[in-house]
Amino acid sequence: MASSDHYLPRRVAGKPAEREGEHRVSDFRDNRELGRFERVEGGQVILADYRRDGARLFIDHVETPPALRGAGAAARLMAEVAAFARREGLAIVPICSYAAAWMRRHPEAAEPDA
Repeated sequence: MASSDHYLPRRVAGKPAEREGEHRVSDFRDNRELGRFERVEGGQVILADYRRDGARLFIDHVETPPALRGAGAAARLMAEVAAFARREGLAIVPICSYAAAWMRRHPEAAEPDA
């Protein structure tokens, strides 16, 4: 892809703004067409680009819109990515420095579901 447009956060039309401190799990999705996980907060998309290779899930890039940075939005996305990986029996391989740092802070996220 020649352009970095793929990485630009997009506002989501028709989504109601959330109240401060409210974060709905239902706004998480696996966008397989674009190869990324997405979470909508406040009408904006937090994303994690990924690649799958067998039982490995490579997290290549995590991006948060400027308005949501520093508010834990990327951490909430990574928690949902980790839960998804556990459910699917996938091992996360963090390529992105943010994803790697988050995994170091949350080693329990790499453990499989019982």
